[in-house]
Amino acid sequence: MLRCIAVDDEAYATRLLASYIQKIPTLTLVGTTTNPIEALHWVQEGRVDLVFLDIQMPELTGLQFLKICGHRCKVVLTTAYPEYALEGYEHDVVDYLLKPIAFDRFLRAVQKAQALLPAPAAVVPPSAPTPAAPSIGSSLFVKGESKNKFLRLDYADILYVEALKNYVSIVTPGQRVVTYQTLKDLSEQLPQPPFLRVHKSYLVSLDKIRMVDGNTIYIADHTIPVGETYRDTLFRLVRDKGD
Repeated sequence: MLRCIAVDDEAYATRLLASYIQKIPTLTLVGTTTNPIEALHWVQEGRVDLVFLDIQMPELTGLQFLKICGHRCKVVLTTAYPEYALEGYEHDVVDYLLKPIAFDRFLRAVQKAQALLPAPAAVVPPSAPTPAAPSIGSSLFVKGESKNKFLRLDYADILYVEALKNYVSIVTPGQRVVTYQTLKDLSEQLPQPPFLRVHKSYLVSLDKIRMVDGNTIYIADHTIPVGETYRDTLFRLVRDKGD
């Protein structure tokens, strides 16, 4: 839709142009005025794509209007005086309509303007949501009891991890996996949070904690001690999750 205004010091002329604009589905009438100063404000505010502009007006001539507004919009000159045509084209006007203006001639001027103005961006219908890709880094592989056996454990299944010297015991609801690894090394592989070191020998998932009572954490049917070094961090994170 091209936003249009009609500017002429004679009201009947603006009414005619308004009626023509309203007959064309690709045009929308922003307003009509007999005051070119008012029209200039509309253009400068960016409200207008196409101006139908009379040349002979008392406050501000059409040619003066063109010099002030520059190239902020396209202009079709409307006048009863053919001698101004050449000067109008020097200001890069779209067309020059001589009064009385017939509708078919008006329509040709509109088509010229539409050809010169940028085409509106195509409306692209929203595409169907793309299925989410499986999350990367939501699990880890740990070495099993035999040389070439590796088990995949989802982070979301891990309840807690217990250190056993150079081994760790990884506890899930359905199994306990013992693998050759230190608790320190494993803690660096797990996201923190939700995983948190709570004791020199234990690392837990905050999401699995059922209750904290003093220096004891309850996860499912398991109890895990809390070391003094880790108490403040644990209680702060538990309070934050409860807010």
